[in-house]
Amino acid sequence: MSFALADNRHNGHDDLDARIARAKAEHQRPSSAKRLAETRGWSVAIEFVGMVLVSAAIGYGIDTYAGLGTRPFAMIGMLVLGFAGAVYRAVQDSPQFDAAPDNDLKD
Repeated sequence: MSFALADNRHNGHDDLDARIARAKAEHQRPSSAKRLAETRGWSVAIEFVGMVLVSAAIGYGIDTYAGLGTRPFAMIGMLVLGFAGAVYRAVQDSPQFDAAPDNDLKD
């Protein structure tokens, strides 16, 4: 009775190199163009959320500290303006996104 603790196949050194090359090819990292498109997508999303939150905070500040008696209408109005501005900005940035990630503009 013998136990095989290692690969008993005597396929030679070249077979191992070929298997390693195939494994590396299967698990390649995404191209730099694809990563650039993903980064731009995240920047649009973060900018969108940031514009909405900052405009809501400005409206809240107007309601709370200006003493105009507008609570909660200034915050609601600024929230709507921030959302509209964020949508406008996202639409401005959307033409650079395409089905092919290598169509991105080069900075």
